[in-house]
Amino acid sequence: MGFFSRFFRIREQDASSPETTWAVEDNGSELVLDAEYATMLVTEIDIDAAIASHEGWRLQLQDMVHGRSSEVMRPERICQDDRCDLGRWLNGAGRDRLGHYPAFDMLVARHRHFHQHAAAVVTCFQAGEQAQAVQLLNGRCRHASNQVLLLLKELKRGLGR
Repeated sequence: MGFFSRFFRIREQDASSPETTWAVEDNGSELVLDAEYATMLVTEIDIDAAIASHEGWRLQLQDMVHGRSSEVMRPERICQDDRCDLGRWLNGAGRDRLGHYPAFDMLVARHRHFHQHAAAVVTCFQAGEQAQAVQLLNGRCRHASNQVLLLLKELKRGLGR
């Protein structure tokens, strides 16, 4: 059962229907929001764009630590998880719509965790500690990033998109 299953109700299907694509006994894996509610959430955030933006951050960090970028990053801004599009949604409309679910707080925490590790990567790199920056990027930062991406993909799947 998916992480965001606490957000969604089980979609009931008739086992004899040609539209049923899964075994009735496995219905816990087919979780969806009410169609109207899902449509409203989809209009508030483009999950694919949030995923792409988040992946873009990781690529920017990789380029920086491997000397392929001359962009000057500011760790005091990067650690602020409410400045990116996803962070603004999580702290605004997303919280309004889904904030009462315990799983939502996990996504917010994982997103914040990623920003903290991303800032630590930049701090180490700017202090001349390239090896430590690479280690952080490939370890804790990548793990935090993967968690955010998995949660976003689970949310997208739950929205039926």
